[in-house]
Amino acid sequence: METLYWACLIGGAIFALVSVLFGDLFDGLLEGSFELAGVEFLNSTVIASAITTFGGAGILLMKYTELNTAGHVLLSLLFGILGALTVFFAYIRPARNSEVSTGFSMRELAGKIGEITVPVPEKGYGEVMIKLVSGNTLHTASSFEAKPIMAGTRVVVVEVADGVLRVAELDSL
Repeated sequence: METLYWACLIGGAIFALVSVLFGDLFDGLLEGSFELAGVEFLNSTVIASAITTFGGAGILLMKYTELNTAGHVLLSLLFGILGALTVFFAYIRPARNSEVSTGFSMRELAGKIGEITVPVPEKGYGEVMIKLVSGNTLHTASSFEAKPIMAGTRVVVVEVADGVLRVAELDSL
């Protein structure tokens, strides 16, 4: 049994190192293989942690307890499963749920401050530049107050209607 535990510990550690380099490939091969209640548990990192924890726990239990072989195996399996669940819920799931997007919704632009880049006539369209965390965006703009707005004027987005930002001069509010 000790050989199996050492093989799992070393093999799991090597698998963990390889999965750092080729993890997306492994996850693609295993994708959708085991899903429970809408949560995908089968992941290369989770597998590596389960195997490594099983091997390490087995070695420690053999050396420091007086349990029989069945006891070592059952407790090692339990520790492997607990280790895998811990890695999944503490690392994998939060990482998958994190958003790494620079996208935004047009509705979020209401209330933002911008600068007119193309003059806005009384009735018609111009262009406004809005500075966001991810960078600057240019949008079609119309005058909320039906007044012409010159280029370079600071404005506030009053509302968003039909994909057009309705803006008013910032100083006139």
